[in-house]
Amino acid sequence: MVRQEKRNIDISASLSDIWRILTEHERELLRAQSRIVQFRCNEKIYLEGDDPKDLMCLLKGKVKISKEGVGGRSQIIRMIKPIQYFAYRAYFAKERYLTDACAFEPSTICIIPMTVVETILKSNLKLAMFFIRQLSVDLGIADERTVNLTQKHVRGRLAESLLLLVDSYGLEEDGATISIYLSREDLANLSNMTTSNAVRTLSTFVNEHIIALDGRKVKIIDEERLRRISRMG
Repeated sequence: MVRQEKRNIDISASLSDIWRILTEHERELLRAQSRIVQFRCNEKIYLEGDDPKDLMCLLKGKVKISKEGVGGRSQIIRMIKPIQYFAYRAYFAKERYLTDACAFEPSTICIIPMTVVETILKSNLKLAMFFIRQLSVDLGIADERTVNLTQKHVRGRLAESLLLLVDSYGLEEDGATISIYLSREDLANLSNMTTSNAVRTLSTFVNEHIIALDGRKVKIIDEERLRRISRMG
């Protein structure tokens, strides 16, 4: 498998949120060790059971984090958006990856060896606090999602997933179409339901004039009602 890769690039603009809290020496270290990798649509970035070695930051594109469950059914755990860091939790936990990461569309990722990150963390308290905050935010989101995906009815779960996509990727120029096109199976996997339930619930939302569908495109017609359905569960 051949990927485009660029080494020794200036990553200051892409990683501006951590760049400002590094010393010049630390910045030079990241410049020397970081690389930019292009992933094709549906290409695996890492697999469950792999040994974690890198911090990754999505610069462009969309990435899904998923886990295979009972009976081989996949559950989408998170959707990664630019600029968002991922793939580092398992390294800090000293365990192998518990999930898979896959490029949902052609994606550009900055990859930094975790050994380099760990070296900087030992002397840079601000960077350590940055990752503590990131992990804390992710844990809070995961806790809330766990409750919602297990306690909400299918309408509430699907409404929540559509709103999550809006909040993560925004809307197209028409101000209504979600800027990511998921298959019915992916929507089901994101919403913890069967594909048939996702299809039926989408059709119900269409009939109630909450959304409109055009293939994989989802257009939000009544966002306030969608948010109300999500809140009510």
